[in-house]
Amino acid sequence: MKFVLKQFFKLLIYSIAFWSFAFCFFILIRYYGRNHEQVSTVQLNEITTASEYLVFGLILGVMVGSVYAIIEFLFDKFLSKILHLGFILLFKFLIYFIFLIFSLTLIAYLAEAYIKVDFPNQRGWWISNKIFWIVALYFVLCSLIFSFMRLTNDKFGKGVILNMIIGRYRKPREVERILMFIDLKSSTTIAEELGHLSYSRFIQDCFYYLNRIVGKYDAEIYQYVGDEAVLTWHLKKGVNKLNCLNLFFEYDRKLKKNSRYFIKKYGVIPEFKAGLHSGKIIITEVGTVKKELAYHGDVINTTSRIQEQCNEYQESLLISEDLLHNLKLTPKFKSLPLGEELLEGKTETLKLHAIQLSHQS
Repeated sequence: MKFVLKQFFKLLIYSIAFWSFAFCFFILIRYYGRNHEQVSTVQLNEITTASEYLVFGLILGVMVGSVYAIIEFLFDKFLSKILHLGFILLFKFLIYFIFLIFSLTLIAYLAEAYIKVDFPNQRGWWISNKIFWIVALYFVLCSLIFSFMRLTNDKFGKGVILNMIIGRYRKPREVERILMFIDLKSSTTIAEELGHLSYSRFIQDCFYYLNRIVGKYDAEIYQYVGDEAVLTWHLKKGVNKLNCLNLFFEYDRKLKKNSRYFIKKYGVIPEFKAGLHSGKIIITEVGTVKKELAYHGDVINTTSRIQEQCNEYQESLLISEDLLHNLKLTPKFKSLPLGEELLEGKTETLKLHAIQLSHQS
């Protein structure tokens, strides 16, 4: 609940800031361009300064930003999995349209009362009012921009799209990261039992619960490969509060908590295994038609091999000793040394440990 509230207030702050800027910008354009309009639908007071009009832009921005954040959050968290995209878009359109009429009518009354500006506000004023439809079109455009910003953050990770725009990754850059390869146990057997279509829905449902917690533990999803997901952390963020361990075990708890749903729909409870390792990797942009960020380096192959050893040791989470040295395990966890392992394709052995929840947790 604490994380959900944190997500909401973060969205609320961004939404209010964005819409306040958007409406203040719109008002400034209207204010300084009023003398160039051949026909004015609003009688502006020549004595009133631009700053006085901007106050109403801020009020409108706070109102619209607050409602926008609430609606987007509720739909994203609780309704996106229930309703089809078409219904979601229709409901959002109706809510925003009604609220836009209400908020602009309220602003019109306030403007008339405090800065003596003649705004149309009679019943049904918005139907034939050009300004209303301009604002409505402007709202749609700004909504698309705001949605695009959120989608790019979800797609590439926080701040990544900005780094790509400024060309930070055009040349390969070396960074230190923690990597986790997380994979479905007995995936071949489950796929054969469910069939391709049901299996795809099954994987989609599994990763839905993973997506809900990656932000809580400061993780980024690098890519999905079939029934496998690759997660990364900046070293400090992954080590902090044992985020890289806590994410895996919370994900496991969420899947078990929803076991009735999986049994009822698919007849199987999903279990995942994971490998953790850290080191220096290369990040760079690849492709021109479908440009994306690519990770290169031995750490990636090693982490994948560590995850593959989970079956051999009958463990759910394996970690390299190199990464374990950077973690200060709490009594919640216990590590079991597994000795040195010569991973496939490697010439040097690597010490592995299994991470389990202690009984007292």
